[in-house]
Amino acid sequence: MEIKNSRMTKVFAGCGLIFLMFVVFASSAKAQTVVDKTVATIGDGAGDPELITYSDLLWSLALQPDVPLNPPSSEDLNRALQLLINQRLFALEAERVPRAEPTQDEIDAEIKRVLAQFPSTAEFEKRLRIVGFDSVKDENFERMMAQRVSIEKYLDFRFRSFVVITPEDEAKYYRDVYVPEFRRLNPGLLMPPLDEKRRELNQFLTEEKVERDIERFLDFAKRRSEIIILSAV
Repeated sequence: MEIKNSRMTKVFAGCGLIFLMFVVFASSAKAQTVVDKTVATIGDGAGDPELITYSDLLWSLALQPDVPLNPPSSEDLNRALQLLINQRLFALEAERVPRAEPTQDEIDAEIKRVLAQFPSTAEFEKRLRIVGFDSVKDENFERMMAQRVSIEKYLDFRFRSFVVITPEDEAKYYRDVYVPEFRRLNPGLLMPPLDEKRRELNQFLTEEKVERDIERFLDFAKRRSEIIILSAV
């Protein structure tokens, strides 16, 4: 039985349980290789509104394998917009929590993880150049990766670190969900014992709880924030 990893689900996947961590944002003039425009603004009443530009949408799509960039589809652009709205809401919240800056090792690990989803570094850098970056060593690209690491660390602190899954929770899920599903998919195979699957079930239940908490947080954040769509994509 596959346990899905939903790390940063609501930030980078909108409304699905998919670990889609390929969204970035920045405000560097260097990367603006298109005629830019502000697509949306997000404000929480505590400072100047955050802007989401057309370039932001292109940068996010560049990090998603097999998504066309020239030209991007309206469906992909709107999906990227929703992902970026979620990300900005978390970024606004994360700014209120004192935290250590990402280390270079953490940034390099994030870049490596993104690269692993592409056939080669050259293929990925080709996409980066389309949207205005030189390479994976581009200073502005690394800055965006640092922002992603910061948000992920905030999510770990804000949600995952407070989740408690008890042995009783694991046993109930094993009995009510895992066993019936295993028997349906694997008729005739020997059922793995609960103790053998506890770690896997604990991980799944943790991510499921984190996803619910993230969804509730985003619903609340969107109600209290002013999100204005200025330009259709």
